[in-house]
Amino acid sequence: SAEFEAKYTYHGNDLGAVWTTDATTFRLWAPTAANVKLNLYKSGTEGADDLIEQIEMKPDVNGTWIARKDGDLNGVYYTYLVDVNGSTVEACDPYARTTGVNGKRAMVIDLAAANPEGWENDTDPNADLGMTDAVIYELHVRDLSIDESSGIQQKGKYLGLIEEGTKTLSGIPTGLDHMKALGITHLHILPMYDYGSVDESRLDVPQFNWGYDPVNFNVPEGSYSTDPFHGEVRVKEVKQMVKGLHDNGISVVMDVVYNHVYDAESFCFNQIVPVYFSRTDLNGKYSNASACGNDTASERSMVKKYIVDSVKYWADEYHIDGFRFDLVGLIDTDTINAVMAEVHKTHPNVIFYGEGWSMDTLVTKPDYHMTTQANAGLVPGFAFFSDTVRDILKGSVFENTEKGFVSGAVVQGKLLHQCFMGTPDWAPEPAQSVNYVSCHDNNALIDRITLSTPESSRADRVKMNNLAAAFVLTAQGAPFFQAGEEFLRTKPLPEGGYDHNSYASPDSINAIRWDCLDTEECIETLRYYQGLIQLRKAHPSLRLATRKEATEQITPICLCNA
Repeated sequence: SAEFEAKYTYHGNDLGAVWTTDATTFRLWAPTAANVKLNLYKSGTEGADDLIEQIEMKPDVNGTWIARKDGDLNGVYYTYLVDVNGSTVEACDPYARTTGVNGKRAMVIDLAAANPEGWENDTDPNADLGMTDAVIYELHVRDLSIDESSGIQQKGKYLGLIEEGTKTLSGIPTGLDHMKALGITHLHILPMYDYGSVDESRLDVPQFNWGYDPVNFNVPEGSYSTDPFHGEVRVKEVKQMVKGLHDNGISVVMDVVYNHVYDAESFCFNQIVPVYFSRTDLNGKYSNASACGNDTASERSMVKKYIVDSVKYWADEYHIDGFRFDLVGLIDTDTINAVMAEVHKTHPNVIFYGEGWSMDTLVTKPDYHMTTQANAGLVPGFAFFSDTVRDILKGSVFENTEKGFVSGAVVQGKLLHQCFMGTPDWAPEPAQSVNYVSCHDNNALIDRITLSTPESSRADRVKMNNLAAAFVLTAQGAPFFQAGEEFLRTKPLPEGGYDHNSYASPDSINAIRWDCLDTEECIETLRYYQGLIQLRKAHPSLRLATRKEATEQITPICLCNA
């Protein structure tokens, strides 16, 4: 209710554990709790019988509870014991900066002690670039290095992204050196906060997930670290990764998923303040437009604050240069504008984009607009994936045998022209259109072309692949492509056909196979992409940010089938 929000909205910036060498102060927002205790532990392993102390927390302003513990608590783990709705729950801190294994216990941390050498001088190497100057490359941490052909030692780890000098057996650069030679400006990393579908305690067992199942939004995922049991390690290694990429001229985009959580019932925010974080109907049923079991109630004041605080934290603490929002059509425009405004106060270079699909969610307050393509004008500065470009070039993603422009279909000339100008009907400016034909979702580009053109030769399919790349990398807007597209990455299934939804498929399907580059077909395709990127960087007329500039400076030669 409005009364609840007015009374219990907390505006401070000290939620969570605020550490100093002399003392740590803990503040938790729990307005519906009858009592809260703080548990301090020696380890971060859930169920371990190693309680150090239990401290009563005191009620404070706007529904918060507070406790202070003297001494240096760096490395001490903690949880909250909350009496709410007649029962007692033990929960992780929603504002945890790091955790023990599997994100069950938060850890007090001296964040500065986790900084790599030279961190104070670390900056975005492409801070002077606008959205349309970016060349964005989408990558899963594990995919890059896990295959033997990568030549990378830290397989599946954050640190694997910054190993230098790695090559295939024939001497072709892989990993970081490949990305540098390709010419990308921004590396888009699939979710790397703490997610729930991989058991960090059993990393000797092969496990895979894209990571779109958040557990702790402000904590790095432990399975990509060299030691998920000690909370400081994941923090150190993400910072090392970011600095290593920056030192090599590559900006870092973080894929974030604030629209839903792994499990609404066990999500710590909902445990502490039941169902506040998630949208429900009058019967208490979770809204499920995300198809993940729950939708985030971003329109509620403390959820909005949480999202704003979280994004700002990643930009401040980890020097993240961009954020890609999963299913941002489930987040309201007020929240997204607040995120951008807050981050841009101190990081004006940070870019923002996401999936603006329209979805039927149960918004719990009236007069809120969702951040969809149709509402692009309400969020200036935020860009959207262009399914318009994607589908006109290769055919609808919902019909994997349907042809698109590059595979021989007759398409609307006017629509093709609009896409090339970066201004499909929903995009006010080219800087709000992210042009792509492949990402982690759906079939890899060459697989999709193969499925839709059974009559074509392999050589012609490669030409179709390259035609799609030529469109994306010379059109107005921001170009984006999936790692490996530039050398015909494929995801074949053992039983035949191709995996179109490999979110939990094994490494045998998801791993990037660098030895493809030992073939002439793949190396020639790579050279073509490198040339396109060089061309784009060399010509400002390919990177216009506004509709006015595009209209004034570009003249279409033909509007066939207009």
